[in-house]
Amino acid sequence: MQAQVDPLLQRLTDYCLRPPIQKKKAIQTAHYCLMDSLGCALLALNKPDCQRLIQPVFEQPPGDFFCRIPGTAMLADPLQASFSLGVMIRWLDYNDTWLAAEWGHPSDNIGMILALADHLDQKYPHKPITMGELFSVMIKAYEIQGVLALKNSFNQVGLDHVILVKLASTAAACILLGSDETVFINALSQVWLDGHSLRSYRHYPNTGSRKSWAAGDASRRGLWLALISHAGEMGYPLVLNTPKWGFCDVLFNSQRLQLARPMGSYIMENILFKLPFPAEFHAQTALDAAIQLYPKIKSKWQAISQIVITTTEAGQRIISKSGPLKNPADRDHCLEYIVAVGLLYGTLSYESYELPLANDPEIDRLRSLMTVREDPSFTQDYLDPSKRAIPNSVTLHFNDGSKSITETVHFPLGHPQRRDESISTIESKFEQNLKTVLPATQIKAITALFKDPQALSQCRVSDFMATWKKEE
Repeated sequence: MQAQVDPLLQRLTDYCLRPPIQKKKAIQTAHYCLMDSLGCALLALNKPDCQRLIQPVFEQPPGDFFCRIPGTAMLADPLQASFSLGVMIRWLDYNDTWLAAEWGHPSDNIGMILALADHLDQKYPHKPITMGELFSVMIKAYEIQGVLALKNSFNQVGLDHVILVKLASTAAACILLGSDETVFINALSQVWLDGHSLRSYRHYPNTGSRKSWAAGDASRRGLWLALISHAGEMGYPLVLNTPKWGFCDVLFNSQRLQLARPMGSYIMENILFKLPFPAEFHAQTALDAAIQLYPKIKSKWQAISQIVITTTEAGQRIISKSGPLKNPADRDHCLEYIVAVGLLYGTLSYESYELPLANDPEIDRLRSLMTVREDPSFTQDYLDPSKRAIPNSVTLHFNDGSKSITETVHFPLGHPQRRDESISTIESKFEQNLKTVLPATQIKAITALFKDPQALSQCRVSDFMATWKKEE
């Protein structure tokens, strides 16, 4: 251990320098996380606003070792590729999720990991990087982001969770670059010195599309910090706890950052998949409950007098909204909107947040009848590390004084407690998403590779990325 280093920086560095994680359950889950993330990325290519954002800011002729952007014919440098693929994965809010004191999406790091690994594997053919090695880097990136989220609530001080994407991407880049202990500490220290994103773009009245590209931006920044540190830029190993001027005193209400558990592969093994609906994860079980109610009330909408949604403290604080919803980014983080769509239509897709469906007057009428309450027992189960439930219930009251049976769902499809029954839905979601962009022959080759874990693990990253190029 170096002298005069904040303990957290040292612990993160020691974890990154440990041998690759070979735990079977973690590697299997990483396999599905990559599959799911790339499916989300290709589905996002159907959205013109996403396509516009991922185009290079400056035209540049393709050079040697440029990265491929899956589902397109574009080539980009590793920084632009990290941003573009990160934006694609995150755009529709459909990628995997982690909920704790802080929440976020560990797969937000995959764009950077793929881009840098593709670049390095082409540039140094005598040092091949396999997909198996990439899975190990993914596991560590997930662990860094997720374990820090367990006890450290950045949202409580107004900072966005993408600070942890920046940190995890910096660490993952250093692993791929083969950095030594000093470089790791230098790079990780740089992360905390940055100005950090506010949560304003996730909340009324400022909710907007930046929440769909903030993580790609953070992962790109993490790569850049790793690259300059690898090239010899100095670090600031006491950046966290220095009195008055350190991160904790300036931006974290003088709280000390905590690692709530030993670091291994816990986050990857317990990650949450969004299946089958693209809804903010605190609302997933509320949507499930609404869909269960749909066949019972689809001819009785006008008779509803009150709708009571019972949720966790986090669900009530983060995504309960009244008043106008300005855009899709506003609607897909509104618990009441999501429940209303489930009650009215019995399903939900990413088009549900857009016009013309969003103009359905029945949605706002049902929203006006809603009351959102916290159930402390729901919050307790949400925070219990042995459960990590995401419970919600929906109760309907009618004009004649009657009410429905309350529908309560504790664990959505995609939760680790329902992992086995989720696999077929992950695979189906993946294939359906690919069909929106790629031809059948290409999809067949890609899915065949994913169905052979050993072949996928042994495949070079550059060869894997080549299979995703869309022919012009």
